[in-house]
Amino acid sequence: MTNKYRYFIGNWKMFGQLSSIKILKRVNSYLNKVKNNNSKVIFCPPYTLINSFAKQLKKSLISIGAQNCHHESNFGPHTGSINSKMIKNSGAKYVIIGHYENRIRGDTDLLINKKIKASLNNKLKIIFCIGENRKQKNKRITNKILNKQITIGLKGINKKSEIFVAYEPIWAIGTGLVPNTLNLKKNLKFIQTKLKKILNNYKILYGGSVNHKTIKFIASIENIDGFLIGGASQSSKKFIDIIKNSYK
Repeated sequence: MTNKYRYFIGNWKMFGQLSSIKILKRVNSYLNKVKNNNSKVIFCPPYTLINSFAKQLKKSLISIGAQNCHHESNFGPHTGSINSKMIKNSGAKYVIIGHYENRIRGDTDLLINKKIKASLNNKLKIIFCIGENRKQKNKRITNKILNKQITIGLKGINKKSEIFVAYEPIWAIGTGLVPNTLNLKKNLKFIQTKLKKILNNYKILYGGSVNHKTIKFIASIENIDGFLIGGASQSSKKFIDIIKNSYK
């Protein structure tokens, strides 16, 4: 295995129940068996499972995160919402912010910025999602979109803040498609150049159709520190296969 830590982050979306802890326990069992393991594993289940999973995995190699949060830090009249203070209190250490599924429901870059600030204030580590859609890609304005998302999303963020920036081309999510080598390298280089001007401590992740087949190619690309994994993270076998294949 490489000496470089690789982050494997599972975004469960609307999946899972209390008994689904067995999936994470199988992954943890695998991690315990691997010598010189350089994998950092994080699972982001629905809010309903955070506390239970965090308690059961307290002494494990797996950390727990949330999939989103409200932009207000304090309690308030926001029916159905959960803020970063509540997430932290439930036992999570991470939170995904800016996922495209929440962007299309109304999360603007400005709102995402507020969520990031609120979460940092409550000592959560941020997994900040960015990416262009198919129309934007075809118009060749990917850099413009990424620049806007990064500039506004991270405006006013302390340079010392630890941020995981997940590049997720929207057109690649759930389609089985991934960018070609040239485009992926070019976009990652652009992201890295932007982040260097804003943060001192960041990691770049890739998300979008990450599975046991595509991971070999994705992992071969420089400047990728880890992977944001959707549907494949709902199966312990598929998730473990992704980890195994990423080091081959």
